Amino acid sequence: MLNIMMSNPRGDNAPADDLGADWVRVLAHRQREGQHVIEAVVDRFRGAGVRPADVESHLSDGGDRLYTAAKSGDDRWADEFGGPRAVAVLAAEVSALLSHLVARAASVRSVCVEAMLDEFSAVTVAGAIGVARQKVYELAKPEVDENYLAHSPWRIE
Repeated sequence: MLNIMMSNPRGDNAPADDLGADWVRVLAHRQREGQHVIEAVVDRFRGAGVRPADVESHLSDGGDRLYTAAKSGDDRWADEFGGPRAVAVLAAEVSALLSHLVARAASVRSVCVEAMLDEFSAVTVAGAIGVARQKVYELAKPEVDENYLAHSPWRIE
C-alpha cells in the first residue's frame, strides 16, 4: 500500500489541542496515554478515511459488526467499512477501549483486595479471588485510579 503525503502548509505545526471536540470525546479512553498518542491515533484514522462518528459507532457495539463481517467469508467484507486499512485501525481502537476497561476493572479489584487484607490473610484472599498468594500484595491498592472512563460507551444514561 502506498503512503501518500498530502501538502498541508503550516499544518504540521498546528496546536496540540487542534484535534476537535469529536475526536477528544470519542477517544476519551486514550486520555491516560497522552496527547502525542492521541494525535498519532487520529492521524491513522484520518489517513484511512475514518471519521469520529465511524469510530464511535464501532466502539459502541464493541466491534460486533466488524467481527460479523470478517467471519462472513466474503472476500470484500471490509469494503463496507472503508477497506482493510480502515477496519484495521477500527479494530485496533476497539481493542484499545477494551484494554482500558480491563485496566479499570483491575483498579476496582485492587481496592477490594486491599480491603479484604484488612480482615483476611493473604492465603485466604488469594483463594477467594483465584490468584497466587504472592500476587495478592501486588494487586492491593488503597484507592481506585480516577483516570479511567466513568462509564462504557454503550451504557445508556
